[in-house]
Amino acid sequence: MAFQKIENVKISGIAACVPDHVVDNSKLELLGNADEIAKFIETTGIAKRYTIGDKKICTSDLCFEAAEKVIADLNWNKNEIDCLIFVTQTPDYILPATSCVLQHRLGLSTECFTLDISLGCSGWVYGLATISQLLTSGNFKKGLLLVGDTVTVTKSDRDKSTYPLFGDAGTATALEFDNSVSPMYFHTATDGSGYKAIMIEDGGFRNFFTPESLEMKECEPGIFRNKLQSYLNGADVFIFGITKAPKSINGLLSHFNLNKEDVDYLILHQANMLMNDKIRKKVGIDEPKVPYSIDEFGNTSSASIPLTMVARLQEEVVGSKQRFLACGFGVGLSWGSVFFETNNIVCPAIIKYNT
Repeated sequence: MAFQKIENVKISGIAACVPDHVVDNSKLELLGNADEIAKFIETTGIAKRYTIGDKKICTSDLCFEAAEKVIADLNWNKNEIDCLIFVTQTPDYILPATSCVLQHRLGLSTECFTLDISLGCSGWVYGLATISQLLTSGNFKKGLLLVGDTVTVTKSDRDKSTYPLFGDAGTATALEFDNSVSPMYFHTATDGSGYKAIMIEDGGFRNFFTPESLEMKECEPGIFRNKLQSYLNGADVFIFGITKAPKSINGLLSHFNLNKEDVDYLILHQANMLMNDKIRKKVGIDEPKVPYSIDEFGNTSSASIPLTMVARLQEEVVGSKQRFLACGFGVGLSWGSVFFETNNIVCPAIIKYNT
């Protein structure tokens, strides 16, 4: 199994940015009548979401704002930032890599190592493992992990199976080489046989864009989308989540002889309330230790773990030492878990992006 112990890396700060446009699911006619809306909100936990709406906002814009804030609050010299990793499935362009664009926008040194990673719901865990490997030897001293998605641009507003679930967000996690901190522990895994469970069929290099790609079709009763909009097999994804996520978390704890009683908080990818509560129960973590942001922000894909930390645990991470378990799972199919500590980190209030 893909376990990693990574030493000498600390998280110094986390920031998050969301658009200022709010969608209230309680008023969303797509969901049906009042009883159907109430049932949806109770089951998923998603009452409202911050989305880009009709604004031309990219994930990189949200991550840029989060990065600028965390850099300023840490009083970092931008010339000392050695690496930048950008994790998203909604980049600015097919090419070039958006990490290159962000290096320039942020005014970082041209000696900065940059990399794009195309992952969704597991993206923050995978990104954290990747950038930590770059920093662990001490050759790189400071790094930025920018993670987020503006996934609502990929949803059909006539698809009740996806549109009411998702919100948009960008985050920045600042990391440093430090040989005095506790290790991070990772488990990561992939099952590409399930790649069709969450996908956009057209617009890439396997299936080029054609005029037919834009044709709206009724895929199921009351569900309309085109081939440039995302499909989600809810039943398969639900079974995947409640099976793989607890196995990953428990496997991580067992492999590294970690005691779950020492964990202050379990941060799960904010998929939906019903799924996450089943995962929590399988892991055996008490409810007060599992914060949620899905009620306010929806499913924000790769941004959901750091966004939840900022939205719900800002006071705790700024004022004290905390031990975390986190698990991301979804599109790919891809999943991963991490155990890490924070100690009096920089964590500004959530930024509202206003164009």
